This record gives sequence, structure tokens and C-alpha cells, in this order.
Amino acid sequence: MDDLTDEATYQRVRAAQWHRHLSRRNLLRASAGAGLGAALLGSSPRRAAADGPIVKPLPPELFTVYGTNAETRWEAMRGQGPLTPVDRFFVRNHTRTPLIDARTWRLRVWGTGLRGSPGEERPVEFTHDDLLRLPAEELTAFIECTGNGRGFYTTQQGQTVSGTPWRLGGVGVARWRGVRLATVLEHAGLSRRAVDLLPRGLDDEFVDKGANLGRVRRPLPVDKALKDVLLAYEMNGAPLPPDHGFPVRLVVPSWVGIASIKWLGDIQVADQPLFSPWNTQYYRLFGPGYPAEGSAPLTRQVVKSAFELPWNARLAAGRTQVLHGRSWSGNGRIRHVDVSADGGATWHRARGRSGSRAWLQWDFRWRPEHPGAYELLARATDETGVTQPDQAPYNTLGYLFGAVVRHPVTVA
Repeated sequence: MDDLTDEATYQRVRAAQWHRHLSRRNLLRASAGAGLGAALLGSSPRRAAADGPIVKPLPPELFTVYGTNAETRWEAMRGQGPLTPVDRFFVRNHTRTPLIDARTWRLRVWGTGLRGSPGEERPVEFTHDDLLRLPAEELTAFIECTGNGRGFYTTQQGQTVSGTPWRLGGVGVARWRGVRLATVLEHAGLSRRAVDLLPRGLDDEFVDKGANLGRVRRPLPVDKALKDVLLAYEMNGAPLPPDHGFPVRLVVPSWVGIASIKWLGDIQVADQPLFSPWNTQYYRLFGPGYPAEGSAPLTRQVVKSAFELPWNARLAAGRTQVLHGRSWSGNGRIRHVDVSADGGATWHRARGRSGSRAWLQWDFRWRPEHPGAYELLARATDETGVTQPDQAPYNTLGYLFGAVVRHPVTVA
């Protein structure tokens, strides 16, 4: 069996599956509003949020708000520990946060990839209490919007992209507690025939340009699901808040945030490849240099770094400034970070400080002697040897911006 947790293998296998299985008829079916298995869901134990698309407070000193989304201001992370506090954890919603009663919530696992007669779609149901009774595990991991940094394609590289113009605040690290997805699949009767899973959320159906695409759902290879994916019901030692997936969400470590489905309602397990709009028309790379159908579905996140400073911060001349920041990568730990205070002319090693496996906190001492405008740059290298480039490869949807960001400051 191919190891679909290896990204190169995943891209090769999924590219072949795309051409082999996704005819025009299947593509239209993948984009349909209801999606597979709607009849199994029945009525949902949910209701819409009363006021606005996001439930929690969004004070302007903590967030920049883009409609249904809220980006963390990096200066709000200054002085925080290795975890992102829930009150400043970014929010990415396709529609609006649903309010769900855990007492009536059910997780349905179903499909031809479960044990039984070939072609049979036999649902297995779990209550919230069922999950609480299963062996629990904790995992510290970042979740990051695939478009995090998208705004820099335009402001830094002069390229036109579509989507929310995030800077770098579409990421957060939390300590998640829950049940391994592998454990739930074992209880549901996972078959050796299983190829793909299709987790789906309980948020409202998503309409894009007049087309109802149904509830957010995205295929996940079985090999990845069995490796390290968590069904999380706690975040930083407390029950998940509504905006972050209560009562249960997926946490898919190192992968693009769309894989970590919130408000999980059902999981289809199939003995053939699965498709949805979130791995066909979105979350692929499109544009010059890519085939018409786009790249393979996106998996791992890229390397990034951010300063814990306001944009256009004002600093004092003639004083030693201790610059703080964080770096992270979907490939694993950060090996080291280099900082430039002269727009990239010279580079110096930052001092790695406390952190988690999910990201590295670092600091750098800088004494600007002269007033004026400066650009601060941070460039991380991860344990696989990948270093942030000067320019991110262009794609029209603005995904996976991993270039070194030029952070402007004024010294007075």
C-alpha cells in the first residue's frame, strides 16, 4: 500500500486518482450542495449563532476582523507562553459558528470502508459521552489557515490573488485533548478496503457565487487518519469553545487548516477515492505552471515566521530593542531563525527560547542608532533543511505563502 502520509507519494497517487476517477459527472456531483450521506444525518443538533458569524468577543487590540473570519494581531502574542490563549486564537469560518447541544450531538461513521458486505453503508453512531469514555490523548499542534499570509502576495510581491487578505495571524497553537481518530475507526469497524475518509462539519451550507456547495467537508487519506489525527473535545484544558469546534473537531497536525474540520457531524469511510469542492476547486494550487485542474490537494503547511510587533511599530533610537517572534513549519521542528534589521542586507542568528513542538519562540537584540524607516525580516529553517525563500511561488488563490515577510517599523 502506498504511504499517503508521505507528501510526494500523496501527490502522485491523488493526481492519478483525479484523472482516473473524477469525470465531469463526478466533479459536478462533488460540488453538489447536499453531498453524500445527507439522508443519514437527519436533523442536526444545532442552531445558528444569535449575533454575527463569530460568538466570542473580538476586541480590536486582539483581532483584525474580515467578515466571518478574525485574524490574531501578532502584538497580542507578546508575553504569552507557548500556547495561544483561546481569547486570541484566530477564527476561520466559511459561514457562521453553530451552537450545538453536546447532549443531542452524534457522530455518525459510515460507508463502504467499514466491515460488512461490499457496497454496504452501515452507520455506526457515537455520543459525546461515548468519546469521553474512550482512552484520551493530548496533542500540542498548530492549526493554520491555508491562506495565512495571502495578503503579502499583493503587498509584497505585487500579484493579484483572491480570498481573505490575511497577514500572518491566521495561525494558533493549542494543547488539544481528545480521542485518536484511529481508535474511533477501530470501534466503527474499519475495513482493509478503506481508502479515504470524508469528515463533514455541522455548520451551515456554504454558498459561493450562487452555488450551494453543502457543508464543509474534505477527504483525508486513511493512512494519515491512522497516524496522528485527533478527535478533540478540549482546547488548552477546557471544553472546546463554539468558534473552535464544540463539541468535537478534527485536529490534523502539520496539515493545512481546512483538514481540521470543526463541529464534526459525520465521517464517510470509503473503499474508493472521495472528492468534494474543498479538494477539487479549492485547496489546490492554480495559475501559471499548474495544470488546468490544479495541483494535487494541499497537505503540509510551509515554513513561516512572525514578529510579535504591531505593523508599522514605532521604536526608540539609541536603545537596545529585544525583538520577539515565533516560527513554525509543517515539516517539523524549527532548527534556527536568522533576523535582518536592514532589509536583508545582513543576517544574524536569533536566540531560540521556550516553545512547543508546534513552534519556536525566539528573540533578537537590536540597537538602532539612527531614526528612520526600517524593514525587519525573520527567516526560519526547519529540521528538514527547508528555509523560507525570498519569494513565494504564485498561485491565484493565494495559498501557502511562505516567503520571508518584510515587517516595517519606524525608529524615532
